[in-house]
Parts: sequence; structure tokens; C-alpha cells
Amino acid sequence: MMSRSATRVARSVLTHVGPRYFSTAVSRGGAASDVAALGGYVHGGAANFVHGPAKGPEKVVVTWMRVPVLGSRNASTLALGERQQEEEKKKVQAGSDGGAAAGGGGNGNKSIVSYWGVEPAKVTKEDGSEWRWNCFRPWEAYKADLSIDLSKHHAPVTFLDKVAYWTVKALRFPTDLFFQRRYGWRAMMLETVAAVPGMVGGMLLHCKSLRRFEHSGGWIKALLEEAENERMHLMTFMEVSQPRWYERALVFAVQGVFFNAYFLTYLISPKLAHRIVGYLEEEAIHSYTEFLKELDKGTIENVPAPAIAVDYWRLPKNSTLRDVVMVVRADEAHHRDVNHFASDIHYQGHELKEAPAPIGYH
Repeated sequence: MMSRSATRVARSVLTHVGPRYFSTAVSRGGAASDVAALGGYVHGGAANFVHGPAKGPEKVVVTWMRVPVLGSRNASTLALGERQQEEEKKKVQAGSDGGAAAGGGGNGNKSIVSYWGVEPAKVTKEDGSEWRWNCFRPWEAYKADLSIDLSKHHAPVTFLDKVAYWTVKALRFPTDLFFQRRYGWRAMMLETVAAVPGMVGGMLLHCKSLRRFEHSGGWIKALLEEAENERMHLMTFMEVSQPRWYERALVFAVQGVFFNAYFLTYLISPKLAHRIVGYLEEEAIHSYTEFLKELDKGTIENVPAPAIAVDYWRLPKNSTLRDVVMVVRADEAHHRDVNHFASDIHYQGHELKEAPAPIGYH
């Protein structure tokens, strides 16, 4: 039998320490039977205390447990985590049941579940059918102007013009040697380089606009449009032929060298940089003309046009590879005009912002 002072001390200790290491239970009946019952219920009971005056058959029995009550908290936490996982699974299933989102190249992917609230808009074509491309939208598609003059040529007169002209001619020699008459591979590989100048020029004009707190006259957008258009050429020809491992390695090397070389050239002389691109586009027109000749001869199979090309250039559904090459060649002719025009602006002592940019010139 414990004294009252000892009982108070025990109660105080149990009050502060009990929630972590002890569990209490109230039983009705004899003390011995209570202890035995609790000993069976609580595994590993180390010691039992009966405190407080016995009032009739009711006694309070305290059992010291080896297993802390924290285990029950952990069990509650685990149960909560399982419920959260179940809820996440339900959300993912709901997103998957909602349909597959169209990938950048038209491949179906599962919907992405996010709590950020950034939901992709549902885009449809003019006929109401679902739009399958994420890399461009219906309002960015257009019909190429095939009536453009393909024979126009800027005769090199000044020293910088001649430097630009012969630089491009020098670059053509190894290209002809490597690809020879494989115009499908040639087109795909050259587009990996052709998309660089517009991006570099647009980036540098963007930084210049920020530094000087001035508008660019729309030239940033015009040059970035050119870069995006050239990239779409690449995405189209990727559907026709796949590059080999050594051609992919060549892209890494050539793109790395060309990007840095063109970046420095544009910093030093924008008029020279644009003139180089103008002559590169003239060579591209020549390459696609030869591509068409091989298609007409039957040397290259005139396969159906890729679906991405049909939607991007708004071509008829029965279009072929020849139709694709025609519109791509027209695009290159427009890029030729834009870059020669930009170089002429600089030659006349003006800045690009002083002349309205040919945005949307296709």
C-alpha cells in the first residue's frame, strides 16, 4: 500500500511521462484479476501499480508498457499516408480516363496531373476535330506562297559581301562531299544548322533592346519566327528519314562550331551575319531544287506527306513529299529576302528598328 505522498509523486510523473512511455486503463474488479487482464492485453508489461484509495470494486491499474504509445502515432501517420496515396492514384486514374494529351510530335501521352492549375486548353481544327500537335497551334499554320521568285540573287559587290559569298561557297564543298545525292538526309542535317541564325540574331537583339530600353521594330519576333520555321522543317524531315549515329554526332560538332562562330560574327558585324544567311538560303533553294529533280526522276520515292506537314502548311490530305519540298523551298526563298533586306538596312547606315520587320512573311 503506497502512502499518499508517494501516490502524488507517482501521479505527477505519470502525467508528464505517461503520454510517451505509459498507458493507463481503468478496470473494474479485483486488483489481481485486473493486473492479469491488463497483462494479457498489454504485451511486455514490466510493472503494475495500483494507486488511489480503493472505493468498492473499482480500482485504477497502471501498467508500464515496453512498446511506447508513439507506435500508435506512427500507425496513424502511415494510415494517413496510405489514404493520401490512394487519393493521388485516383487523381491519376481520372486524368488518364480523361484522354491522352497530344505530344509535341503528335504522339499520345498520358495527361499530367498538377495542382498548379495550369491546364492546357483544348484546341480543335476548323472542322471541329481535335488538334494533335503541341509544337504549334492552328493559328500558326499557313499556306506557303509558291509564287515567290526563286531566281533572285544578291550580287556580291562590297568586300564584306564577297567574304560572305565565298564563305558559303566554301561550306558547300564538304557538304556536297559528305551527302552527295542523298537529298533527304542532306535536308534534315542542314536544317539543324539553318535554325541557328534566327535564334542567335533574335537573342542578341533581345538583349540589346533590354540594355538600351528601346523597341526592336519587331525584328526580334521576325528572326525568332524564322528560327521556328526552320525547326519545323527539321521536324517534318525527321518523319521521312532518321539520322544515323554518326550523323547525330556530326550535328553536335557542326552546331557547336557554327553557333559560336555566328554569335561572334553578329556581335562584330550584323550586316555580314545577315548577308551570310542570305547566301545560305540561296544555296538551300538550289539544294531543294535538286531534291525535286530526284523526286521527278523517281530516284527518291515520292512518299505521302507527313501528317505534321499537312497541318503546318495546310496542305491537301493527299499531298506527297514533293509538295512538302515545294513549300519548304518557298520558305527558304522568303528567309533569303528577309536576311538580305536586313543586311541592306545596315549597309545604308540604319538600324533594324528603323524599318518595320516583315513579321509573318512566308
